[in-house]
Amino acid sequence: MEDLSIYHASDLLHTQETMSLYRAGGFHPVCLGDTLNQNRYELRHKLGWGGFSTVWLARDRKLEKWVSVKIIIADCLEQSRDLLILQLLRQKQVSKYIVELLDSFTHQGPNGNHQCLVFELLGPTIDHVVADYGISEDRLEPEVILKITRQLLHIVASIHKAGCAHGDISGTNIAFTSYDLTRSSETEILRILGTPECEVLARLDGRPLGPGLPRQLVKAAIWEDWTEEDEESIRLIDFGQAFACGNAPSRLAQPSGLEAPETIFTVTFDYRVDLWRVGCTIYTLLFASRPFQSLGTIDYVVMQMINFVEELPKEWAQKWRTIKERAGRTYVNLQSTDDTGRSKLEQKFNNQVHDPSLKALLPVIKGLMKFLPSARMEASEALQLLDSLANLEPEASENEEN
Repeated sequence: MEDLSIYHASDLLHTQETMSLYRAGGFHPVCLGDTLNQNRYELRHKLGWGGFSTVWLARDRKLEKWVSVKIIIADCLEQSRDLLILQLLRQKQVSKYIVELLDSFTHQGPNGNHQCLVFELLGPTIDHVVADYGISEDRLEPEVILKITRQLLHIVASIHKAGCAHGDISGTNIAFTSYDLTRSSETEILRILGTPECEVLARLDGRPLGPGLPRQLVKAAIWEDWTEEDEESIRLIDFGQAFACGNAPSRLAQPSGLEAPETIFTVTFDYRVDLWRVGCTIYTLLFASRPFQSLGTIDYVVMQMINFVEELPKEWAQKWRTIKERAGRTYVNLQSTDDTGRSKLEQKFNNQVHDPSLKALLPVIKGLMKFLPSARMEASEALQLLDSLANLEPEASENEEN
């Protein structure tokens, strides 16, 4: 853990990407105005970051338009999963509702060689927009929730049919399109994103920074004036955990609270982790929160899973006893059924979902979030079920772009 007390005090030190990742093999240090790929891409704002990359708003000087540039940590010496899976999906002609890859190149910096991926410029993520609505205690419109759900099920079904899995579906990895911004003026795009907030990184003792550290701390864009979710489509982004079916990695980097249960109770998993995570995402669209809250311990997450949709499978009972014994805690069944035998999910729908068109999402989530992967509804089946229950035309959901 980087000792932040050696630097001049700054809120950005504690709210942005972890400084300890600016090291040999880690993040590439960026200052706004830097250029990449023979000065073609000029970095103008920070869009976000993750455990393996930072993402920047850039001006493509050659094509005179705005793009986003993902700079991957230097430890990824081979081609990233992002690039390999996106190239594979392109070969299989799967592109609808997937972020468009425009360019890729390698950049040499003080922390090593970084693979850089250039994507179409997108709007904010679903999680960002849902949280923004939550500030005013509001929710997305029912038709927007249904549109996002249909498009998400469509693309996941297409990815699975092509023999791939995303591996990390959540509201942080689904963004809205933002076509109008691509060729907008700098004044207009900064009005939407917010003016970059920057602070100089400096040591208290006056000593110079190491070559691998950024000279400038940049706050990620806040999308302060973006209200286009009604008009725009979604794009699935960040394929860093993706894999080809039949070639799953030994483990997935999963956010706490979003773990697929088979990754907890068994030693194997497959593309059907996506189905569980799609169910979690639809729940977030409806209720503006994740279905399972995390206190940093897996036993607490599992406790919430039990009877959320169904009881824990008998074949996992012994493993659950072991997990509880290791945790050393006594549990109250937080996810019990009510007197009528309704699951916690059914109870919440009954109490909080009042729009008739959204009732169709209950059997969809239930079908996707079965404990055993073999019992889960496939994405294509969930899409057909949603269209039939909501009285939607399948052709409309498959052909819509906006």
